[in-house]
Amino acid sequence: MTTSPHTYAVIMAGGGGTRLWPLSRRETPKQALKLIGKKTLFQTTVDRLKGFLPPERILVVTIAEQAEMLKAQAPELPEENFLLEPAPRGTASVVGLAATVLHHRDPEAVMALFPADHFIRNRDLFYHLLRTAVKVAEQGHLVTLGITPTFPATGYGYIQRGERLPESFDYPVYQVKRFKEKPQKEEAYEMSVRGGYSWNSGMFIWRTQVILSEIERQMPKLKSVLDEISAALASPELASVIQTLWLPLASETIDYGIMENAEKVAVLPASGLDWSDVGSWDSLFDVVLPSDKQGNIFLNGEAIAEDTRNTLVYGEGEKRLIVTIGVDDLVIVDSGDVLLIARREQAQDVRKIVEKFKKENRKDYL
Repeated sequence: MTTSPHTYAVIMAGGGGTRLWPLSRRETPKQALKLIGKKTLFQTTVDRLKGFLPPERILVVTIAEQAEMLKAQAPELPEENFLLEPAPRGTASVVGLAATVLHHRDPEAVMALFPADHFIRNRDLFYHLLRTAVKVAEQGHLVTLGITPTFPATGYGYIQRGERLPESFDYPVYQVKRFKEKPQKEEAYEMSVRGGYSWNSGMFIWRTQVILSEIERQMPKLKSVLDEISAALASPELASVIQTLWLPLASETIDYGIMENAEKVAVLPASGLDWSDVGSWDSLFDVVLPSDKQGNIFLNGEAIAEDTRNTLVYGEGEKRLIVTIGVDDLVIVDSGDVLLIARREQAQDVRKIVEKFKKENRKDYL
């Protein structure tokens, strides 16, 4: 599959994945977990992108404490393509750092941004969307892939489509009328049934020059830091410069910091992509993992389910048996030192437990 030599992919792989606790911890972040198949979510993302780009044009932004683990999982990626944050400062900073490095390497670079923990079954459509998105980005648009809503999710951002772009592309492309981040339940319901809206997938494509200009317009403090980093890219003091400048940065997402008020934004509605962000235990039901006739999913261990329906069970290993009797719609996760039992509709609330442990400085469970 041929692509422009100026096209690059950037994988965001520095998150902790608190909604997949207790399996996702500091030493085993969610992108490093084998939840779907024999490879980690990060390895699956790298493999997917290797079908579109050569390894030398795939970059990874992560935090220093996860870097060696991820390098070992993807040894085909060049060492210099791992960009390290001293500490997480939100996706806006991740985008800025990657765009700065890529623009220094290639002033004509088009940068495609992907989280490390997405599941995408329809790769052929994914590649077709990317080819089209790159062409749209080359014309100066900030491009996002939109997912057709299947329920009134309050954990996703929504994109309202405007007019179709007049240019002729191989796939329908629309102007973005507005972004709405994580709406209340009533508004989410209205947008999911009205039509003309997509979920914000968190996958973006743009020229590095265009996104850096938007950062300068909307987040000038961040752009000032990025300019100092750019000036030090060829210096042996680069790591020290980043360390000094990075920690005082305020944490901000690319969605709130840039996209909500960005100019010239386009969306490709990605119906049929068969996508999931694998962001929480209940999201694994959307990935169509193997299940029994009652809709139960058993992962990484031995389980016996009697009179049990629509329940996910994750075991620590073969020597520990988990038995369920007369239960429905549960998530049961045994990580060895923690046993989590939650109703499916409340599975995302595990982040509240993580926040509680952070406040209490319970590092043994983080």
